[in-house]
Amino acid sequence: MSGFVFAVALCLVSAVAYAGGAIVQERVAVSTPGRTAVPVRRPLWWGAVGLNGLGAVLHVLALAYGPLSLVQPLGALTIVFALPMAAFLVRRRAGATAWRGALMATIGLAGLLSLTSSAGERSMNGGERLVLALVTAGALVTLTVAAQAAHRHPAVRSVLLASAAGVAFGIGSVFTKAVALDWTEQSATLDIPSLAVIAALATAGMFLSQSAYRGAGLAAPLSTVTVVNPVVAAAVGLTLLGESFRYGSAGTVLALGCGVVAAGGLILLTTERIGREQQETAALLGEAVELTGGTAAAGEDPGTGPDRPVVADGAGGPSLAFPVDERAAMPHQRGILELRREPGRRGAHPGLPSVQDLAHPCAFRPRARVKS
Repeated sequence: MSGFVFAVALCLVSAVAYAGGAIVQERVAVSTPGRTAVPVRRPLWWGAVGLNGLGAVLHVLALAYGPLSLVQPLGALTIVFALPMAAFLVRRRAGATAWRGALMATIGLAGLLSLTSSAGERSMNGGERLVLALVTAGALVTLTVAAQAAHRHPAVRSVLLASAAGVAFGIGSVFTKAVALDWTEQSATLDIPSLAVIAALATAGMFLSQSAYRGAGLAAPLSTVTVVNPVVAAAVGLTLLGESFRYGSAGTVLALGCGVVAAGGLILLTTERIGREQQETAALLGEAVELTGGTAAAGEDPGTGPDRPVVADGAGGPSLAFPVDERAAMPHQRGILELRREPGRRGAHPGLPSVQDLAHPCAFRPRARVKS
C-alpha cells in the first residue's frame, strides 16, 4: 500500500471518529442547556474527548503520509458520515436535501483527491511559525470576544465559536504537518515549540467546539468547523508549505470548482438540518398555543371568545397549566404553575396571550389544586 492510499484510509477512519465525537458532544450540550462551563464531570463528555483524540491521532498519521491540501479537505467527510451515524445512534432521520448535500460534498472531495499533488513540499522556518502562531492567537481572541458579544443571538454565537474552533484545528494541522516534515528531514530543532502550539490549539479547538454546540444543534456548528478547518489549512499549505495541484493553473481552477461543489453540499446539509430543527421548535410552540385560548360563550367557537378577566377559579380567560417541581411550587407541597391573563390586558389575537403577558412576572401563579 502506497503512502498516498494509506493517508486516505487514515482520513476516512479519522472522519468517522470525529463524527462520533461531534454527535456525543451535541448530546452532552443538549442534556446540559443551562451550563456555560464544560461538563468535565460527565462520563459521556469524556467519551467525546476520547473519540476526538482518536480522530486526531489518525489525522496526524495521515499528515505524515499525505499532503495537507489533501488530508484537510477529506476531513469534511466528518459531516457526511455524521448523517447516517446520527440516524442510527440517536434516531435522527435526514431528508432528501441532506442526502443531496452529502452526495455533492463527496463528489467535490473526490475531485480534490484526484487533483492533489505532494511534489515540492517544504517545512516552515522559525520566523514563519512565530508569525503564524501570533496571527492565529489574535484571530481566536477576536472570534471569541465577538461570540461573547453576540450571546443574545445563539446562531451567530455558535457560528463564531465554531469558526474559531475550525481555525484552531486547521492551524494545528499546519504545525503538525511541519513537524512531520521536520522528522522526515531529520531537523527537529523547532519541534518542541511547535508541539506546544499544537497542544494549545487542540485544547482550544476542543473547548470552543463544545461551546459552539450549546443551543445551536449539531448541523450548523459541525458544518462551520468542517468548512473552516480545511480552507484555513489548505490556504496555508499552498502558500507556506509549497503544496500544489496537478496540471498547473488548469488543475488549480478545477480544484477550486471541486471545492465550491463540496462547500455547496455542506451548505445543503446545514440548511436541511436547521430547517428541521425550526420545524420541530414550531411544532412544540404550536402544541403550547393549542393549550391557550379564550373561553367560548354561546355561539362562539372554542378559543375564539373575547378576553374575560380572571377573578375566580373557573372564570373565563386563557390558561396554561402544567406540573412543576415541588420546590418550585413552595410554599405549597405540590402545585400547578398556571399562566393566566391579567384583567384589561389584550393580546395580538383575541383569546390568546401576548408576548408581554407571557413575560409579565405576575402572570405565573403557583396554585395548590391539581387540574384534571
